[in-house]
Amino acid sequence: MATVTHVCTIDYVAKMLGQDPELLEAIVYNEDNLSYGSIVSVYTSPEDTITALTDDGIDELKDMLRNARSTTETWHAFLDDFVDDTDLVARIKAKSPR
Repeated sequence: MATVTHVCTIDYVAKMLGQDPELLEAIVYNEDNLSYGSIVSVYTSPEDTITALTDDGIDELKDMLRNARSTTETWHAFLDDFVDDTDLVARIKAKSPR
């Protein structure tokens, strides 16, 4: 593994990938969804953190989303399996092409 010299915030990754930041946050909330070290917590104060991804994490996330979106059925199954927020899942599914 190469030395990490920078990370990208979830909001920035969402803009780069054209994704909903809440969806990406929900996916990476479970750190087991990406390889160890791909998700980084950045402390902005003693009580506050933001989530960031390494380049490897971004690549894994892109691959995960691409595979999940192969059909509407796989996309919906992915959302049900990887996102615990039922309101967010319903909102994302409503945006899915039929």
